[in-house]
Amino acid sequence: MNSNKVIPAPHAFETVERLRKNIERTIRGKTDAVDKVIICLLARGHILIEDLPGLGKTTLAYCLARSIDCSFSRIQFTSDMLPSDIIGVSIYDEREREFTFKRGPIFANVVLADEINRTTPKTQSSLLEVMGRAKLSVDGQTYTVPPPFMVIATQNPVDYEGTFPLPESQMDRFLIRMDMGYPDFENELSILKDGHLHYDQLDAAPVVSKKEIIELQAHVREVYVEDTIYEYIVKLVTATREETQFRSGVSPRGTLSLKAAAQARALAQGRAFVLPEDVATLVLPVFGHRLVLRKPMSDPFEERRSIEGLLQKIVEVTPEPS
Repeated sequence: MNSNKVIPAPHAFETVERLRKNIERTIRGKTDAVDKVIICLLARGHILIEDLPGLGKTTLAYCLARSIDCSFSRIQFTSDMLPSDIIGVSIYDEREREFTFKRGPIFANVVLADEINRTTPKTQSSLLEVMGRAKLSVDGQTYTVPPPFMVIATQNPVDYEGTFPLPESQMDRFLIRMDMGYPDFENELSILKDGHLHYDQLDAAPVVSKKEIIELQAHVREVYVEDTIYEYIVKLVTATREETQFRSGVSPRGTLSLKAAAQARALAQGRAFVLPEDVATLVLPVFGHRLVLRKPMSDPFEERRSIEGLLQKIVEVTPEPS
């Protein structure tokens, strides 16, 4: 592997560090969560955060949007929400005697889809096109959402009352699934002393421009992937399809997602090439939500641990390229 390749963005690492440090001024002690969100952003992906209420999911989304000087939109999903509440609606203009399209909250750079599993499958499916293509088709017209575009969805994994579990087609649209977890003692003490209850009370200033993010996203695709790394990714994917405890294996979209995430991680660390550790580190967050056990469990946490345990075993037994 040629380690002398020129880094595609000379200041990629410095830019990402500036962004990371700014977010961590508010989201304390959660470097891994912040890193995953940044990887998703650079890879033009979307992220699903599954965790209990009050752990900073909304705050993380808001801090990211503010840090990159981007528009932020929060959609509170409910059972009576319609697709038009998200996408927008065509309204008849009597003066002009024609319909004009009024854009919905999805037309923002960073969209927080809060408690996404509280809305109906019909409304959930209205996100499929925009999450896959960054475009929307309404009344025969195609509209493009502004770049950079990222959906950060949240859901409570243990509250089933009045919820509609996301179908596999929707789960497959997310590049990464993660949790936030509780803060440690020192960080929670610091949070307590600050006393901020709401994300809009935070003083988060932009440290990276939209233009810089869009340039970094373009550079991600230029990050070099050696043939042995490609083979390593396919071997990992094939192993999920051969594992008898999974109902089905990872799809080709999942294969491409792991490559993109690994490239984004490499660039975030200032490298122009992917290492095996980039791939191995991201197998669980990229593949975990795309897999379902052949015999589902009643406890969602236990099921996730079982899936992640099987994936970890696959990573351990699959030889890394030298």
